[in-house]
Amino acid sequence: QVIKVYSEDDTSRALEVPSDITARDVCQLLILKNHYVDDHSWTLFEQLTHTGLGRAIEDHELVMEVQSNWVMEEETKLYFRKNYAKYEFFKNPLSFFPDHMISFPSETSGALSHSGILQMFLSSSTYPEIHGYLHAKEQGKKSWKKLYFLLRRSGLYFSTKGTSKEPRHLQFFCEFSNSDMYMSLTGKKTSGAPTNYGFCFKPNKSGGTRDLKQLCADDEQSRTCWMTAIRLLKYGMQLYQNYMQPYQGRSGCSPLNITPMRSISENSLVAMDFSGHRSRIIENPTEALSVAVEEGLAWRRRGCLRLNSHGSPIAMSNMGMSIHRSQSWFHHKISREEAQRLILQHGLVDGVFLVRDSQSNPKTFVLSLSHGLKIKHFQIVPLEDDGKLFYTLDDGHTRFTDLIQLVEFYQLNKGVLPCKLKHYCARIAL
Repeated sequence: QVIKVYSEDDTSRALEVPSDITARDVCQLLILKNHYVDDHSWTLFEQLTHTGLGRAIEDHELVMEVQSNWVMEEETKLYFRKNYAKYEFFKNPLSFFPDHMISFPSETSGALSHSGILQMFLSSSTYPEIHGYLHAKEQGKKSWKKLYFLLRRSGLYFSTKGTSKEPRHLQFFCEFSNSDMYMSLTGKKTSGAPTNYGFCFKPNKSGGTRDLKQLCADDEQSRTCWMTAIRLLKYGMQLYQNYMQPYQGRSGCSPLNITPMRSISENSLVAMDFSGHRSRIIENPTEALSVAVEEGLAWRRRGCLRLNSHGSPIAMSNMGMSIHRSQSWFHHKISREEAQRLILQHGLVDGVFLVRDSQSNPKTFVLSLSHGLKIKHFQIVPLEDDGKLFYTLDDGHTRFTDLIQLVEFYQLNKGVLPCKLKHYCARIAL
């Protein structure tokens, strides 16, 4: 079988694969062929171009089975990109399920612990109830209706009478075994939805958009909660096995002890001070960090060459102030909406970021950053002082000679930002 996979910059690669290949196997194949670093966040996405829908294909899903559900009239593509939020709920479930949206079985006493919530989601006998308001698109109509929904093990229901949970007032909306869940990537544009936080269920082998069951939430936290709970309901323990697979065989990874172990080589690294006659180990972590920053700055002052993202040297004198253009995190002339879409597709995890040209002010730049399930934009302003050009995020209190220095600083220190810069959105080429 031959499949065609696209990357963020719309380059593509045809791969000859066996019929039983999984999404994770395809990612591993592309990682090897392109010599990328495997950080367990690479994901295969399915994108429906005309309807503006997309979803991350689960690691265990068979790619040929996914393709067999495609319909002729819809242009569907497979994309290879990072998704940092793929298993984030295993690391921090409390932030994914807000108290006002989740109810536990009556026999549960007291507050549930971090792993207690996960045990309940993964158990076959119990399942927490998710509840709240969603806008639903009425079948065959353009209108949307706000209804009170409940997610139970048997499926998704809405109440015909306010927030009543009585069985006589509950109407079945859909179950998930024969359909896939997609996120709306184009917001209000294609469906006329009341908000930008849409998602829907598409029956397998459906005849097209008329069979979609469309919903939208009032905010990102609500949408994330519904979609995460439905993923856990549909796949259960399989998701946890997918998440644990990269860590199998490492000590300390017992079930639901879900902090990945650091590698032996990482644990054996120590900070050293070579400035005196004899070297010494730096015990104080604060001192170790300041030394690391100082060494980085000294290296920058010494070297007149920098490496671009492909490992080729570039002369600073020739590049001038445009050295940032070679960096994977820099996106030249993309709009605010495009930046938000890119970050959303890479996963709304704290610290996902990119830097772009400002569209409103041609001489400035914008740092777009994900934090608290929101995307925030910070203006990077150029300052001239004594004939030298600097860049700043905080009105000149902290100044940087170029954007690379600025990004490297905020990767180590959060400064005026709500969190440190952790994962950049890159337009990779296949």
